[in-house]
Amino acid sequence: MQAVDSVCGKSVVVFLDKHLLAGQTVKTDALAALNATGDQHEHLKRMTLPEEANIWLSMAHIMIGNLKEFINSTFYGVSAWYLQKYLDEFCYSINRRFWEGSSPCAYSMPA
Repeated sequence: MQAVDSVCGKSVVVFLDKHLLAGQTVKTDALAALNATGDQHEHLKRMTLPEEANIWLSMAHIMIGNLKEFINSTFYGVSAWYLQKYLDEFCYSINRRFWEGSSPCAYSMPA
């Protein structure tokens, strides 16, 4: 996850160049700024009703919901100055959630 100042075609291209190899498939909603995705990547986009978006982009919705809960339950008054650090901490915890004892947010695997 990366905090950006705005979602425009230029910021989308910069983000994708930094995080994805050329030619990878990217699923998005039909936000116009995301059309820049199609220049270097296979772009699968779909206009969806809000109540159906969790089907098309299910993992994105799950992660956004978990991030909101993490920030609201852990921090008070999130500032833009520290936003990227909050995102980094969330991703660190999520990526290690099944590694028992590796982080304060780790979940124990069932025996």
